[in-house]
Amino acid sequence: MDVVGQFYLGFIICKLDSDLFIIDQHATDEKYNFEMLLRTTHLQYQTLAIPLTLELTAINETTLIENLPVFEKNGFKFSINSNAPPTKKVSLLGKLFSKNWEFAKEDIDKLIFMLQDAPEGTVCRSSRISAMFASRACRKSIMIGTALKKSTMKQLVQHMGEMEQPWEMFENQENREKGQKLILRHWVNLHILILVNHTIHNITVYSDQIKNIHSSISIN
Repeated sequence: MDVVGQFYLGFIICKLDSDLFIIDQHATDEKYNFEMLLRTTHLQYQTLAIPLTLELTAINETTLIENLPVFEKNGFKFSINSNAPPTKKVSLLGKLFSKNWEFAKEDIDKLIFMLQDAPEGTVCRSSRISAMFASRACRKSIMIGTALKKSTMKQLVQHMGEMEQPWEMFENQENREKGQKLILRHWVNLHILILVNHTIHNITVYSDQIKNIHSSISIN
């Protein structure tokens, strides 16, 4: 898509063939930053003073053991005792701590559930970690009301090509409250607009001609 310009200090107008599109500059930057955080951030854990033995079902325990790198990327560190009986093999050594977020066993359970249902290769993050990333992405993104250079607008449009779903905002509580879901909207087809304008012009001309004829008849 070719960048046409900025509209109302909040939207980028782009053209693809004969179609014009409107892109929300904050939403597209936020979605890109959010997806980059999901893909690349390796969260650091803090070691617990006393390891916590987890009580898991045999299936959940197996899922966790088979996906230890995923849990470490999400800020959890485990010790595996292969000699322990089933459901008692896993101990939590460290977990993620953040200023405004506290993580617990329920986050581990949710991540296990996601891993059991997710297609192979999916980047899995617990819902609370995703919410934390969403908050970070929002704060670091270009805000509405910011004037943009054309090079910056082009970069934002290029980033859309690197997103999984560039037309739709990620779902979280803040965006539900704002009613903000779409990043990209189709605005108008220029061919149709020209055709409509041409039709309106012809109707106006014919209408004036009819009025002139009526006026001429009335005078006679």
